Amino acid sequence: MVKYFLGQSVLRSSWDQVFAAFWQRYPNPYSKHVLTEDIVHREVTPDQKLLSRRLLTKTNRMPRWAERLFPANVAHSVYILEDSIVDPQNQTMTTFTWNINHARLMVVEERCVYRVNSDNSGWTEIRREAWVSSSLFGVSRAVQEFGLARFKSNVTKTMKGFEYILAKLQGEAPPKTLVETAKEAKEKAKETALAATEKAKDLASKAATKKQQQQQQFV
Repeated sequence: MVKYFLGQSVLRSSWDQVFAAFWQRYPNPYSKHVLTEDIVHREVTPDQKLLSRRLLTKTNRMPRWAERLFPANVAHSVYILEDSIVDPQNQTMTTFTWNINHARLMVVEERCVYRVNSDNSGWTEIRREAWVSSSLFGVSRAVQEFGLARFKSNVTKTMKGFEYILAKLQGEAPPKTLVETAKEAKEKAKETALAATEKAKDLASKAATKKQQQQQQFV
């Protein structure tokens, strides 16, 4: 049995901008699990389509129950092949990705189609499909459930990374990461607390001075 995923996303950038950003996605603050990317093949077909194959290396931390099924020396890196077909005339880009190691544990296959949004020609829509399968006897269902949950989490990171790179390419301030936002909030809280402490000291000092003056009046 195979777990299936279907999702639709929209990037508020033109297809040309998304196409340019696609090849510059890494590194970004949301893709720290992507270690390397290499182009292993590229050609332009007679009908002017761009065909590419890339090899990506990503980290892949296994759940504890899965680690017990594999030797300690098993590599935790995942090698992923990505094939893409770019049709500039029709403004579509189709990508296929799948892992080529750890296939006994789990195989995740993904197909994405990028095209001009039907409601806004200045936006780009993404149709994303994924198939998660496992051949591990007895635990394949649990592995598939885990793989699907991780895939959905990675899709969120992928979109945030895309938006980050698009903002940089368009000269805008990239959206802040959660870590940056939390750090700013912490610093602001410190400043507020310090200001409140200083104000409290000032009020206490004024109150003490006023009390002293009142006491002197009755002497």
